[in-house]
Formats: sequence, structure tokens, C-alpha cells
Amino acid sequence: MSLSTLQVQSYFEALAQDPPAEIPGDFIVYFHAFLRHMEAGDYRAASPEEDGNWVTNTWVKRAILFGFKYGQNRPLKSEDPFWFSDKHTYPTRTHFEPDMNTRVVPGGSSVRVGAYVGKNVTMMPPMYINTGAYVDDGTMVDSHALVGSCAQVGKRVHLSAACQIGGVLEPINANPVIIEDDCMVGGNTGVYEGTIVRKGAVIGAGVILTRSTPVYDLVNETVYKGTSDRPLIIPEGAVVVPGSRPIQKSGFGLEMGLHIATPVIIKYRDDKTDAATTLEDLLR
Repeated sequence: MSLSTLQVQSYFEALAQDPPAEIPGDFIVYFHAFLRHMEAGDYRAASPEEDGNWVTNTWVKRAILFGFKYGQNRPLKSEDPFWFSDKHTYPTRTHFEPDMNTRVVPGGSSVRVGAYVGKNVTMMPPMYINTGAYVDDGTMVDSHALVGSCAQVGKRVHLSAACQIGGVLEPINANPVIIEDDCMVGGNTGVYEGTIVRKGAVIGAGVILTRSTPVYDLVNETVYKGTSDRPLIIPEGAVVVPGSRPIQKSGFGLEMGLHIATPVIIKYRDDKTDAATTLEDLLR
């Protein structure tokens, strides 16, 4: 049974109006079609608009949550020596089309169903891409890196070893983390709480970005910070490194010389930066 994108969307929007306690009889058919469309890139948890803003597609996130609501915990088929027990609605992906030139290097990596993985993506072990995520063409997902549920990662991005790209399913209208095209995300970084990293930015090793993290721009002499209704946004081409600032202007913190970690934009990308962050085509 072939279901169009509109049919699947209409089904889940109707289901959300009055979801039954038990799994509906036709749910699995529509949910499998939903996963196929997600893996084909027909649906996205968040989409870019012409003005550069991102909009969260709440019905997509809700459909993903229905997969957890109606899924049953079962042992899932896998190759030795790995064994999985999870919701039967969310096994790992076991196949990519040959013309995609997608590589999942052996050693404990997993891509969950419902995640989009583009052409020429290389995934080094052990890494994990969760359901609803979108990883675009030419991206490298390095060892121990995580792409969380619904996170959006652009083209030619390098996610370095042990970086964490946070996911979000709830609340339903919350933006996922967005990493736009041509970004470099350094090792042991953490990007969370709907942060948007604009095109071409470089996030240095060890930087932590959250909605409440103030980022100090030394070039433009300003401070970027998210609010309750707006995520932290890292400007296009910014080069962000770990920094620190005094934790108090007076009192015990000043007396003890205490500082708190603070990301700092030290410059914007130039030819020297580009040479240091160029992705190696031979790996792809």
C-alpha cells in the first residue's frame, strides 16, 4: 500500500485530535509510511524558511511520539555481537541505497529508523543518529558523536569526536538544534536547547551552547543570548572558542578569583580559518 505524503500527514493530524489508549488497527501501516517519508527527506521536524528562520513542524514531532506511545518493547533483530531491545516501532536502519555513497563504518554505530541521512555522509564508530534527525549531504559524523532526535544538520558539516547535538521531542513546539551548512563542530562540544548555529560557523573544541549561555562577540562588541521564546543564535561564519569571565564583581567569588566558562567569538571566518577546516574530499 503506497501512501502519499498528504495522506500520511492527514492521518496523524486526525489521530492527534483524539488518540485512543490502544494502538489503532491501521497505525502500523501509516507509521511505516511516515518513517519511509522521513528517511526520504519528504518530511522534516524543522524546516528553513526563505528569510532564514526555522519553523518547527509540530505534527512531525507528534507522529514520532505516537511511535513511542504505541510501540511495544521487544528484542530487535541485529547482527552479533550486538543485541537490542526497544520499541518495535523503532529498530535501527539496516540499509542505505548504494548510489547514496553513505558509509556506516563498523564498530557499534547505529542510525534509528526515521532519520534522514544524505549522500556521501560518513559515520565513524561508535556514533548515533536518533529518529527524526536530518543529516544532509557530505557531512562527517565522527566517533562518539550524537545527533539527537529531530536535530537538523546541514551539508558538509563536520561533527567532531564526542560532540553532542541535542535532540528534542517535547515540548511539541520546541525547536530542535540546528547546525547549518558548512559548519565545523569541534570535539567534546555540546549544542543544546534549540541553539541555531548559522552557516559556516566554527564551534571550537569544548564549547557548550545552551539557550541561557551568553556568547561574547569580541569583534562586534556584543553579547548573544537566548530568551524564553527565542533560541541562542550563533552568527554566520563566527569562530567560537571556550573562554571565561569573573563569576562575581565583588564578594567571595572575586576574593577566590573564580571564573565561569563562557564561549567567546574571537573572529569570523577568513582564508586561514577555511584552510584549517576544509573537509577532505578523499574521505568521501
